[in-house]
Amino acid sequence: MLLTQKQIELFEQDGYLILENFVSPEDCETLRVRAAEIVEDFEPAESVSIFTTNEQTRHSDKYFMESGDKVRCFFEEESFSENGKLLQAKKLSINKIGHAMHDLDPVFEKFSRTPELAEIANDIGFEDPGILQSMFIFKQPRIGGEVSCHQDSTFLYTEPLSVKGFWFALEDSTQENGCLWAIPGAHKNGLKSRFYRSENGEGTEMEVFDDSAWETSKLVPLEAKTGTMVLLHGLLPHMSYANRSSRTRHAYTLHLIDKRANYSELNWLQRPPKMPLRGF
Repeated sequence: MLLTQKQIELFEQDGYLILENFVSPEDCETLRVRAAEIVEDFEPAESVSIFTTNEQTRHSDKYFMESGDKVRCFFEEESFSENGKLLQAKKLSINKIGHAMHDLDPVFEKFSRTPELAEIANDIGFEDPGILQSMFIFKQPRIGGEVSCHQDSTFLYTEPLSVKGFWFALEDSTQENGCLWAIPGAHKNGLKSRFYRSENGEGTEMEVFDDSAWETSKLVPLEAKTGTMVLLHGLLPHMSYANRSSRTRHAYTLHLIDKRANYSELNWLQRPPKMPLRGF
């Protein structure tokens, strides 16, 4: 076991676990450099897909819906002027890269598939883990959008529920530049909603099981130094506020599911047969 019994108990109690100094500064820098290269090679004319969790402006376009087996860039909501022009440099306009870097990019695959991560997956209950999704999140200075309070199981639904997140701070993550916030223990309250593909497969809808408001007064900040790994239970309500500071808040995230669970065909993220789900 890589985790102690006490750490496992804390994860089960709170729904998250903070592991400091898990990633070396050199490995953090390697991922940041590679992400910058991907953005540099990205041609914005290919897509102006915007990622947002704002329910008033959320839309699920084809570019997003077909990114489960690709490496694609998504813009911040506040990147563009009213006439559609970028307000700042491209490298400071991208919200995230997703969603199959762990399968398609050698640098990210090497980072994502290690004996240490496999052992942690085992420690927190996975018997047959599969890495479903990867994201590099930029949280850009001044325009880094808020990610509203949510549960990962809403978007990556399995029967039984099995998703868990591995979140890596590649830079210091503070309240100033948009760190994670979570409601400790609230993962024990069940799933509140489910995000799924429309019948025509082109759009998305949200099925609500519990429309009660999140207990935001119970949110606590999960500030993290560079190199910290945060484990997140799939039912844990978590969020991040907008980044209005002058600093980025780079992070890398993996979402794992149990390959023995049934992965719904209605989930927005789908992988073709040519890219079967793999573990570590």
